[in-house]
Amino acid sequence: MSDLPKFVHIHEEGPREGIQIEPRNLPVSDKVRLIEAVAETGVKQIDCVSFVNPKRVPNMADADAVARAINRKPGVRYTGLWLNTQGLERALQLPLDVVGSIRVTASETFSIKNTSRNIEETFAEQRKWMDIYRANRIAVEWGYVMTAFGCNYEGDMPVSRVLDMVQRVLDLAAEYDQPLKGIYLADTVGYANPLDMERRLGALRSRWPDMKIGLHLHDTRGTGMANVYAALRMGVDQFDSSVAGLGGCPFAEHKGAAGNVCTEDLVFMCHEMGIETDVDLEKMIACARLAEDLFGHRMPGKVMHAGSLKNMRRAT
Repeated sequence: MSDLPKFVHIHEEGPREGIQIEPRNLPVSDKVRLIEAVAETGVKQIDCVSFVNPKRVPNMADADAVARAINRKPGVRYTGLWLNTQGLERALQLPLDVVGSIRVTASETFSIKNTSRNIEETFAEQRKWMDIYRANRIAVEWGYVMTAFGCNYEGDMPVSRVLDMVQRVLDLAAEYDQPLKGIYLADTVGYANPLDMERRLGALRSRWPDMKIGLHLHDTRGTGMANVYAALRMGVDQFDSSVAGLGGCPFAEHKGAAGNVCTEDLVFMCHEMGIETDVDLEKMIACARLAEDLFGHRMPGKVMHAGSLKNMRRAT
């Protein structure tokens, strides 16, 4: 337990990854309302929109309008996601914080289905991004390896392949003289379990002892928070999460599968374990209930329905 971090950094994904898969598409004003509410909770980065094909992801057809409508709070970064060079060029035209990243996928099949590019074509695309980052003086902060635990198409992902992908990402960053903050591993389809989490993180720690690791975890099959706990015990202090557990997984076997780990549940667990986040739990619970009201159905978050322990402690 000595490796538990004292502070955990949380990147909010709900307004982007969560909203894009919800069955109800909100008007721009409601999307902005949720983003601005989340910005008041203490989180320092909110992923707001995806720059993707509106025919494939209709809920992101208004991404440009959403980005322009946000009343930005000082000290908060408002980011977006792109899967190709065209999306990156769109982001550069908008009042967003364009944060450089290298994004690859361990599963060849998943890569093709998700972006219509195989792994080698993906690395060629990343070089285009790196040239654009350099031309616009944008720092490249993180490398991402998607399907780093497993894939519905290829099954369990060999640890050796994940390590190879991490090495290639680091090599590409070094080629452009862009030192990374660290590497994110993404459990894109909810394949991970706590023992496998320890095994993969241990393999990365053995090869790169000083490398910072972040995690993008899905709760597709109910192991999300257990995986967070396993990672916390190994010192991981950077997580993506989604308010109210918004969203789902388009590559899961069954429609309606859960998406990212839930932000307020993550904050609650960290605080109860003595780990700081700078996030106001009560405000995040209010945001989760706002999301439930806006989308008109029950959300999978636990703390938003049960409440925190604040009132119970007052009663005693």
